[in-house]
Amino acid sequence: MRFPLRPAFAALALALALPAASEEAGKPASLDETLESIREKHGLPALAAAIVTVDGLHSIGAVGARRAGGEDRATTGDLWHLGSCTKAMTATLIARLVEQETLKWTTTLGEAFPKQRGMDDGWRPVTLEQLLANRGGAPPALDRAGLWASLWAHQGTPTEGRKKLFAGVVRFPPEYEPGSKMLYANAGFAIAGYVAEMTTGESWEDLMRREVFAPLGITSAGFGAPGRPGKAAAQPRGHGADGKPVEPGPTADNPQAIAPAGTVHMTLEDWGRFITAHLRGARGEAVTAADGKAFLGAASWTRLHTPPADGYALGWSVGTRPGWARGPNPGDAGRILTHNGSNTMWFCVTWLAPEQGYAVLVATNSGGATAEKATDDAAAALIGLMRKR
Repeated sequence: MRFPLRPAFAALALALALPAASEEAGKPASLDETLESIREKHGLPALAAAIVTVDGLHSIGAVGARRAGGEDRATTGDLWHLGSCTKAMTATLIARLVEQETLKWTTTLGEAFPKQRGMDDGWRPVTLEQLLANRGGAPPALDRAGLWASLWAHQGTPTEGRKKLFAGVVRFPPEYEPGSKMLYANAGFAIAGYVAEMTTGESWEDLMRREVFAPLGITSAGFGAPGRPGKAAAQPRGHGADGKPVEPGPTADNPQAIAPAGTVHMTLEDWGRFITAHLRGARGEAVTAADGKAFLGAASWTRLHTPPADGYALGWSVGTRPGWARGPNPGDAGRILTHNGSNTMWFCVTWLAPEQGYAVLVATNSGGATAEKATDDAAAALIGLMRKR
């Protein structure tokens, strides 16, 4: 699960030379031609991408194979592992629970777990907001005292796994003085998810389905590597460092205990629904849930997208860019929201340009530096297409 700040697109000049996608009335434009040249250049099994605007899906494409060397072709309806792009989803869940007055941004671990045995006192004042902004003192690694190995070996429910993670983390002092700096950590999001579970009595997975996915019309979401084991690759397979496909199962993703930090999968169109909601929210526009009510209020969107101090908000890296993300006046730099995600077998990235009213999403069923560079190239290409509008 990768920290996403990559401030420049080296391939933007190339992207601007690519042909714009054509659109048929009422049908999203195809990005296949643009994507195929990038997929071939980097030798990826498959590459998929979409562009969304404040009005929804603009264009989409998927090229390559679901597994390296296989004949099953990737499609726009396939499921893609989103890694740490899950973090913004967990933060969105917490925002919904805050608006329902189930939680507060200022809820502390001491308040949530007043009887927690063995909790170092340094953790008691840590707030939900600090955890979601990577400022809560959570360690970037979970291998102390064999915790990571025990999470891999865990055989119980995901919630029980998060209970084990929480206890294993808070028995030691915070990694740094909470609130004093930003240190990217999956554990903070896992603990925030566990707070939601213990407060509501429901699993994080069920909360995500009810509070985030269903209200936004997302129907394809799941957790862990998509698909089922077997010869017929009904869904794309992630690929290991050796380039070989990895069958779905316990070793095809990180332990369930850290799911709130990065195990969601879904179709690109459904991911686009989530991104469109954040795009609209960042612009101060209304986002309506499936029940006809507001999905989140303006104050919640502002909280999600505003960094406390250092460029990382609640599940988003936030910055500015001239040109493609420009503001309303010539020469103005516009805001961007971005994040990427990887469990080493998949890679994805999204870039949002709220002032321009669009976002790009890219995913591949491969990991590592090559996948990162390829998704950067693809994102630059899509941005180039939008600049030609």
